[in-house]
Amino acid sequence: MQRFVREFSVGRETRVLDVGGTPDDWQMVPVQPRLVLLNMPRARADMAGAAQWVAGDGRALPFGDQSFDVVFSNSVIEHVGDAASQQRFAREVARVGRGFWVQTPNRWFPVEQHLLTPFLHWLPKPWQRAVARRGTVWSAVARPAPDRREFYTEHFLRDIRLLGPRELRALFPAARILRERFLGVTKSLIAIGKRQDD
Repeated sequence: MQRFVREFSVGRETRVLDVGGTPDDWQMVPVQPRLVLLNMPRARADMAGAAQWVAGDGRALPFGDQSFDVVFSNSVIEHVGDAASQQRFAREVARVGRGFWVQTPNRWFPVEQHLLTPFLHWLPKPWQRAVARRGTVWSAVARPAPDRREFYTEHFLRDIRLLGPRELRALFPAARILRERFLGVTKSLIAIGKRQDD
């Protein structure tokens, strides 16, 4: 969050759209921008304390072109579905913001960052299903209720499409790609876009 604030010189008058975020993320910044949160209707409980939030879908943002100084999105683009859905998400982010910051876990990091299970995401889908059904590091640590475990495991298997640097570059061809590293290995990727006059 600190890097984001520095990168875009975020101040109190900066208009920020956070696609898929919650108010908790914004407690880590030194100055509060003019923030609008956009999330799925089912996230209503997570929006407690938000000054302004909108229920919506990142693939069809209900805002005009360049309505925001910057669109921020942290670990969302991999959740929206197939490649076509990710392309729609990327186009909307670039359309609505004068700049954007889109972070996503790196497909080539050895630990799958949703179910926290090493190498799971590199296996063929039938093997992923077999392993995830038997248990994951996430389910062992979080100890979710059976219905939540079932929902999140199915979401991982059906909807999550992890991206590598090449795929992220294809979605945001004019962006600068920043690599976040953990022990020297790229853990996540960030596409940073700014208009030329910024």
